Amino acid sequence: MQIDVITLFPDFFTSALQSSLLGKALAKGIATVNLVNPRQFTEDKHHRVDDEPYGGGVGMVLKPEPVFAAVESLSILPRRDIILLTPQGHPLNQSLLQDLASNYEQLVLICGHYEGFDERIRYLANREVSLGDFVLTCGEIPALTLINGVVRLLPGTVGKVDSLKYESFEAGLLDYPQYTRPSIFRDWEVPEVLRSGNHQAIEQWRYQQQLDRTQKRRPDLWQKWLESRSNRTQ
Repeated sequence: MQIDVITLFPDFFTSALQSSLLGKALAKGIATVNLVNPRQFTEDKHHRVDDEPYGGGVGMVLKPEPVFAAVESLSILPRRDIILLTPQGHPLNQSLLQDLASNYEQLVLICGHYEGFDERIRYLANREVSLGDFVLTCGEIPALTLINGVVRLLPGTVGKVDSLKYESFEAGLLDYPQYTRPSIFRDWEVPEVLRSGNHQAIEQWRYQQQLDRTQKRRPDLWQKWLESRSNRTQ
């Protein structure tokens, strides 16, 4: 997969793109990340990418010309999605990550900054994505989150593919508790069923833990899960 990031701060990504599973995946060529700075496409001597908003207001607004030029400089693959990272976008969730990882070979991520961006920049994007109902200083943080979430789903990134099937949100439920050695730590003991060797009992325990956790911690997800089960039985 080719991921192109339109960003005023390419250095923001340097360490993260070289670390952990993400760094290994990029090193193996499972995905490539291309960082493009709109400043390279400015025509004034100061390489200005922002200006004062029409109608007045606080802060500066990202200009459309350098952003359009940056996107239009990119190669175009057949299955491409252009995404604008903005608090007004669709909340990023696991199903969206799965869609992007499965159905596209090129993602173009546009990172906003300053007070906002010129409204006409929205015409570049096929969709808008948000991390949630809050505001950050820049679009690089959600862009990096999206990159991480998508690349880890690509074949070859995660060693044990089955591990992707049993984590939070994959089945509409939160993940079950995990334990490792020692069996007792500060009076907290690993549940006996996990040490029993009875794989059927372990699977049943884990499933029940998923149900209990989701109901208690995320009643919104629990309700969606109940509705999805109801729809399947109708």
